[in-house]
Amino acid sequence: MTALVDRYGRVHRDLRISLTDRCSLRCTYCMPAEGVPWLAGSTLLSTEELVRLARVAVGLGAREVRLTGGEPLLRPDVVDVVRALAAIETPDGPLDLSLTTNALRLPSLAAPLRDAGLDRVNISIDTLQRARFIDLTRRDRLADTLAGIEAARVVGFSPIKLNALLLRGVNDDEVADLVSFAVERGLEMRFIEHMPLDGGHTWRREEMVTAEEILAAIQTRFSLEPLGHDGAAPAETFRISGTDATVGVIASVTRKFCDRCDRVRLTADGQFRNCLFSHEESDLRTLLRDGADDARLAEAMIACVARKLPGHGIDDPSFVQPSRPMSAIGG
Repeated sequence: MTALVDRYGRVHRDLRISLTDRCSLRCTYCMPAEGVPWLAGSTLLSTEELVRLARVAVGLGAREVRLTGGEPLLRPDVVDVVRALAAIETPDGPLDLSLTTNALRLPSLAAPLRDAGLDRVNISIDTLQRARFIDLTRRDRLADTLAGIEAARVVGFSPIKLNALLLRGVNDDEVADLVSFAVERGLEMRFIEHMPLDGGHTWRREEMVTAEEILAAIQTRFSLEPLGHDGAAPAETFRISGTDATVGVIASVTRKFCDRCDRVRLTADGQFRNCLFSHEESDLRTLLRDGADDARLAEAMIACVARKLPGHGIDDPSFVQPSRPMSAIGG
């Protein structure tokens, strides 16, 4: 039994830990080109601190940890972080440990991360076209992303999931091409609806490519067999007919899954969040540095989860985007 249960009966077993708010790309839908207010280095959790908080969360029922950012591979001691987290045992066995990355540093880090105990990787790739990649990310790094994907394959990460965020009139004509790319390499393609979490607060619903449109685009080339949702996983998955390959759609806006959400988040500066769109945080860093024991830290986590709202409210006229962008929250 987990102690991380909210007022609506949702059990929280998935902990997302952001290792840094910094990123090696400047994706237009996430961060402005310049002037990003980075977190002060003194506010960032040390490896010892974040591992301690992970242990407390595991004691409360967490069974999966996903490392996020920003770009988590920019953290200099990321391999040490993975090794320390992989050593955590849960009552159900080893911790399920994964990482979401833009893959730019995977050519040199894939093998060390695998050896340290990382189970799986999710890799962001929104386009297969170099010029478009430059426009979207403001960096000429598509070749490095592709090399990182190949490095993850070579060292044996499985499954490897590729995440693409689609923007209307920008890269929504590449849906079938991205699926083909993934299927040919034995990878899982997943498409994500654009959510209001950008640093510039420029999100517009009409610019979002919906799940319905994504599925229609996939079916111009592939036949799909619905598989539904795997437990609390956010993606609705489909098998490509005649193969073992699957494709997923994360429709956080048009097909929200708040009623099944099992995720909590720890930011790089030690703030505990019960929802990606929350306007409040619990300051675990201050508690840690003021000498709180594990029981006090657990109490703060439990109280934070108990305050979780029933949904993110994007469709509500009163919805207000969180002040923190995705890069500072962690995906």
